[in-house]
Amino acid sequence: MPTISVIVPVYRAESFLRKCTDSILQQTYSDLELLLIEDGSPDESGALCDAIAAEDDRVRVFHKENGGVSSARNLGLEKAEGTYIAFVDSDDWLEPNALELLLHALETGHADAAGCGHYNVTADGQRTPEAPALPGGSYGPEKVTTGIVDRLLGDRLSQPVLNGFIWRFLYLRSIIADNHITFEGAYLEDELFLLEYFCYARRLVIVDQPLYNYYWNDASATHKYMADYMEVFHRFMERKEALVKRYDLNRHSPRWRENSNWAGLLIAVANEYAPGNSASWKEKRQKVEAYTQLPEMRQAIAAVSPTGLGRNKQIVADLIRGRHFWLLTLLYRIKNRSKS
Repeated sequence: MPTISVIVPVYRAESFLRKCTDSILQQTYSDLELLLIEDGSPDESGALCDAIAAEDDRVRVFHKENGGVSSARNLGLEKAEGTYIAFVDSDDWLEPNALELLLHALETGHADAAGCGHYNVTADGQRTPEAPALPGGSYGPEKVTTGIVDRLLGDRLSQPVLNGFIWRFLYLRSIIADNHITFEGAYLEDELFLLEYFCYARRLVIVDQPLYNYYWNDASATHKYMADYMEVFHRFMERKEALVKRYDLNRHSPRWRENSNWAGLLIAVANEYAPGNSASWKEKRQKVEAYTQLPEMRQAIAAVSPTGLGRNKQIVADLIRGRHFWLLTLLYRIKNRSKS
């Protein structure tokens, strides 16, 4: 049995998959298996997966009909045989000693997870380091709750927001399998996975250095216009509500709904004004106004006055609270014009 199972969902990845898989197979820690989950990709990704597997017997390939990143990761979890689980996206890559350092930290710290920082990589090759979820060190149950669970649950506005980067952690497969933790959907699914996992994890060790390279891919699901964003967000909130009830999390963050809805509203506004949306500016403004009148959003706007946001988000939040939608639309028109 391999010690670590590395799960990589593959879709439209033929131009960058080799860089990703090379970074995994050439790790300084070699007792691993690489699971390539080819998600019905229309390009040559499937054939490339098979070619990579033919070169290294640590690689296993699973071809499936297209079902999205969550279904691909779930299949990987089902097929994984390692003691530990790592996730890597197909357009990203690991530092050469990433798995060795994470595994050493986890095992010597007798932890349930190990985390690290990462590099944000732009198309021109610039790398900017981003700090890990917590400073380097070992954390017990109380700090795991306040530093991870509470922040994922309700602290979705003040900076720095804890993003649901599942690929910054090494996990115990037994915790995932024994508690049936899975993914659902194509957006914010990683945030809920982390939230649920750390409801069970009692000790976390953080390696205070960037070990993962996150490529800022403009074609990815998180960087393009989503016509069904609000429906996706409503489903996300339903699932989050279920986790709150299952693990009795209300006591930790009583304002989690309002904070989460505010965060969702700010994303919805940015999404509506995204360059990829072909609607007229009038239609976009009307849609944004309609979002703010949804009962859960009206409650959030009335109950919480966001502060401490980044400069641009703070301006958007203030304009929403003041109902200055014409000015908000004008600012986005200027912003989009400057990008074209």
